[in-house]
Amino acid sequence: MQEALATDALTLPASELALLDARFPARSVPVGGGAVVSVREHGQGPAIVCLHGIGSGAASWLQVALTLAPQARLIAWDAPGYGASTPLAPAAPGAADYARRLHAVLDALEIPSCVLVGHSLGALAAAAAARGGSALASRIRRLVLISPAAGYGAPSRAEARARVRTERLATLDALGIAGMAAHRSGRLVSDTASASARQWVRWNMARLNEHGYRQAIELLCNGNLLADLPPAMPVRVACGTLDVVTPPQACAEVARQCGVALEPIEGAGHASYVEQPQAVSTLLREALAA
Repeated sequence: MQEALATDALTLPASELALLDARFPARSVPVGGGAVVSVREHGQGPAIVCLHGIGSGAASWLQVALTLAPQARLIAWDAPGYGASTPLAPAAPGAADYARRLHAVLDALEIPSCVLVGHSLGALAAAAAARGGSALASRIRRLVLISPAAGYGAPSRAEARARVRTERLATLDALGIAGMAAHRSGRLVSDTASASARQWVRWNMARLNEHGYRQAIELLCNGNLLADLPPAMPVRVACGTLDVVTPPQACAEVARQCGVALEPIEGAGHASYVEQPQAVSTLLREALAA
């Protein structure tokens, strides 16, 4: 049964894999100390750097990268411990640890300025990089948070933090990565999502590395997004109107903390940039031009 689940979870049409390899290939970037970060990039022009969520990876930004190629150079990382990226040293790394690794990537790629995009869990690392006093703040032209995860690190969320950690780890132990992809990836898109969007979120989740995912659970449980807001530069906050993972009402509080209005991505679930890449591309194009 588990073998069947694994095979199903890994399914992606050969044409999509070929497009990914041809137009958005992965490469490993040395970032010092023997560590590497796997990145994918496409396009030319001003840099847009994209950080994925807990159940995804760099490849998920393919369609947005292709759409923006005439106007921008989109760079997406596999977060530490994801894909071929070296995990961080601490067993329970914090947002600042991920931000420092991001700093090393931008240095290695010689990117002096960028629009930084954080989706879901990626918002925690992005906000840590963009906070006042951060060593990276002066290199971020604008911050874009899409369906941001607030984290459970605030003292008032201790009970929820313990519950989420227990539930996440129990699910991983019970289902494994392939089982999670087969059974849980559907929550990342809306009920009206295309078959292609469903295949992509399932495939990305099936490629998770267990160690990196366990570290990401600690980031989710110990992170406190609101403590790093507002950022030291202009920000936009958006959320899919059909998001059930970080629902609009939760994202509205993040937007309020930043002093901006929440921007709806109509008809999209949590993985809005996979489900509605044109709408998200428009958002990022506007952020780049502002």
